[in-house]
Amino acid sequence: MAGSRGAGGARPPRPDFGNQLIVMMAFLLAMFVMFDNDLRQGLGRIIGVPLTPLVGFDGDQPILTLLFTGLIMSFFSISVRHFFVDWVDQARNARITSAFQKELREARASNNTFKLKKLTELQPQIMAQSLKASQMQLKLMPLTMLVIIPIFAWLANFVYLDLSSTTFSVPWAFDADMKHSNVLPNWVLLYSLLTLPFGQVLTRSLKFISFRRRLSELKVKGAESSDIEEEGAAG
Repeated sequence: MAGSRGAGGARPPRPDFGNQLIVMMAFLLAMFVMFDNDLRQGLGRIIGVPLTPLVGFDGDQPILTLLFTGLIMSFFSISVRHFFVDWVDQARNARITSAFQKELREARASNNTFKLKKLTELQPQIMAQSLKASQMQLKLMPLTMLVIIPIFAWLANFVYLDLSSTTFSVPWAFDADMKHSNVLPNWVLLYSLLTLPFGQVLTRSLKFISFRRRLSELKVKGAESSDIEEEGAAG
């Protein structure tokens, strides 16, 4: 009776409210920095000490400045996530969750009460795995924001204060201005356009390395298991 009550009464995992509070505070800090001109400019000047000589190009190549700054931020944030996130485990959990949701929909559509009961009992375990993956992403967010927010503050200083000319050409306009806004400021949209492809390539490359390493480990374990079985048979 106790065992059946435990299975049927299993509760879904509780969210990590402490980490969610930290993430919320990080977002509030980011909003405060970006909307408080004095704080943003002061933080940008501090970060500009190493960045201006490194990627400022004396204000002569603003497109390259946005590109290289974006590469630095993308490399940092993606590398941090790579070292703390198990891509193989995350992919496995995604496949399991997708298969579980499919079975659950089919059970509900066919009104299979027995199967539906069994799947409902398993649901907290599936939710726990999904929540664990999302919580790891949330835990890493404040860490990356501590680096990204100051760099964006410097970029804002660079565009709004340091550049003498902020116009640039795109296929649909020859005199686009970085300071103008289309939902977001043009310089932010340009930054995203320049750096998103690099981020996608780097993420996929790191995932490929992770999967290849895991396959190599499995092959080694398989070979060791075969050797042990052969020794046992010979003995």
